[in-house]
Amino acid sequence: VQLQASGGGLVQAGGSLRLSCAASDRTFILYPMGWFRQAPGEDREFVATINWKGGRTYYADSVKGRFTISRDNTKNTGYLQMNSLKPEDTAVYYCAAGPVPGVAVEESSYDSWGQGTQVTVSS
Repeated sequence: VQLQASGGGLVQAGGSLRLSCAASDRTFILYPMGWFRQAPGEDREFVATINWKGGRTYYADSVKGRFTISRDNTKNTGYLQMNSLKPEDTAVYYCAAGPVPGVAVEESSYDSWGQGTQVTVSS
């Protein structure tokens, strides 16, 4: 499945953004979906994941309580609502889908990746 991430931009600290991840076909609904991010000079890190039905989610400690992952399988689309953004949230955000059931935090659990969308949070 091909993924297209969008919704990034420049926002002030404390603001909000919603990222979207549009999938190319219906096989998306069979897979868990995750969001990862990569800041300049850093390794890509796990942000959040959701199982195929949307009933189970898991978050990195750094975003827990501020970010919400969701999906609409009728639209083949996943989302990441980001509130109370901080400058340290600045990164390129990637969505991913993969065959490992349940919730997974490892990159190796995902075999389809979007191209990334830049999120910049100013102080």
